[in-house]
Amino acid sequence: MAALNGLAKRLVNDGLLNETLASSSLAEANKQKMPFVVYLVQNGVLDARTLALVAADEFGTPVFDLKAINPQTLPSKLVDAKLIEKHRALPLIRRGNRLFVGVVDPTNLHALDEIKFNTGINTEAVLVEADKLAIAIEAYINANEESIGDALGGLDDEDLDNLDTENGAPTEDATVNEADEAPIVRFINKILLDAIKIGASDIHFEPYEKTYRVRLRTDGILQEVSHPPTNLATRIAARLKVMSQMDISERRVPQDGRIKMKISKTRAIDFRVNTLPTLFGEKIVLRILDPSSAKLGIDALGYEDEQKQMFMDALNQPQGMILVTGPTGSGKTVSLYTGLNILNTEERNISTAEDPVEINLEGINQVQMNTKVGLTFAEALRSFLRQDPDIVMVGEIRDLETAEIAIKAAQTGHLVLSTLHTNSAPETLTRLLNMGVPAFNVATSVSLIIAQRLARRLCPRCKKPASDIPSEILAEEGFDNIGIPREELELYHPVGCDSCLKGYKGRVGVYEVVRITPAISSLIMEGGNSLQIAKAATEAGFNNLRISALRKAAQGLTSLEEANRVTKD
Repeated sequence: MAALNGLAKRLVNDGLLNETLASSSLAEANKQKMPFVVYLVQNGVLDARTLALVAADEFGTPVFDLKAINPQTLPSKLVDAKLIEKHRALPLIRRGNRLFVGVVDPTNLHALDEIKFNTGINTEAVLVEADKLAIAIEAYINANEESIGDALGGLDDEDLDNLDTENGAPTEDATVNEADEAPIVRFINKILLDAIKIGASDIHFEPYEKTYRVRLRTDGILQEVSHPPTNLATRIAARLKVMSQMDISERRVPQDGRIKMKISKTRAIDFRVNTLPTLFGEKIVLRILDPSSAKLGIDALGYEDEQKQMFMDALNQPQGMILVTGPTGSGKTVSLYTGLNILNTEERNISTAEDPVEINLEGINQVQMNTKVGLTFAEALRSFLRQDPDIVMVGEIRDLETAEIAIKAAQTGHLVLSTLHTNSAPETLTRLLNMGVPAFNVATSVSLIIAQRLARRLCPRCKKPASDIPSEILAEEGFDNIGIPREELELYHPVGCDSCLKGYKGRVGVYEVVRITPAISSLIMEGGNSLQIAKAATEAGFNNLRISALRKAAQGLTSLEEANRVTKD
């Protein structure tokens, strides 16, 4: 347990944290090398405003409201962006030879000294709220990188005409008049930038008989953002197809393409594009592939401590199979990429077979499936095994042939990671058996199964305590079975504010992590069904998806309504 002092001790004395939680949070913040205040806010332990006020009183430092300042008035290019990101310290106001710097921890004298050394100006700490500081720093850095993000303000901005897309040059088939298409170019570029700005995962361009709509999927929920005139449907489709290097004259069959957009000097975003001929035109969906999502780190995914440890233990095994399961959009790819990033060292040979390759990973041999020429998962796996692999990742086990080769690899000294589309961990085992994989091979090769969902995370700024939920409802929902005493439940309702969407901001993973124990192996060998395997997993102490979701709600990370949406049958 970490020793308590300073702000942590003050929070305990004020009754805002109990000593155990304060100590464990302090230890985890130190482990993750992040400020204590930032850790508390990011994990929903305390809200940023409360922490800022307590810290101001404790250290005798004034609190500054970042919403009261115009970002354009901040001292530009005075402090290097790397220094700002390193110390999470933002220059706010310069008065003569004094620079006031916004921080969440005024005791971080090293940050102030380093900024003073680099600027030659005396620095003075000003307390700000952690969540607002993160937003302000991102905006400040983007502005000083001359990011085109400021083009989001209006369609007349010149940048929206000349947005840097790798595939944006017109093809020989493009015969449209450039002057006529300028408004279309600006409109599409604005939609793409808006989607990136709010953290959307998908963009839907949808033509209907009398309307045309554009929707963004944010935190798993679709919302309408625009209704362009229906007579622009063909021109919008043509522009998107030019950007993705598709054949703009072909409208009868689906097509696939990619767009690479450079949004600043240091950041680029990929879009996976698919067209689908519908009754009234081509529906086009863009999946946003942000490389930074593959580098979140395992601590950011939302695993419980014991679940994270099981995942890490399985990754450290020299052989065996780790299976990740869940519906489309449940975060399986991010989980696999997180595992691969942990394993990605100079000493290991890692190969992946994916359909499609979503995010490029440096140092990993990624192979794109192409069924037209016979390059299937099974064929790629056969080739991998002739290339001296240490770790193999198969995008999805879809058939018996792929399953058998993957299991053979897991049994012959290779670590194999893959996915299946099932609803729970026990169902994954029975799916393999139903494919025709012998029970002995399943029992001896599979080492860990992760079933997962993504729940919307409550906005830490506006969530309100849910003290109105009757005791009998809590019992009915299953809160008596989650291992958290009733008096320690921290349930909240979503509210909604100017920094979130209907009370939610971001998502948190909900996991069922099942290690294949001797008891579960015996059940597999005996032909046990998914219900029997689920019972054995519960008896072994592995939380199912429902319990994991309720624990997230009890910790104030998500709401009961959201837990029910993602896990209740």
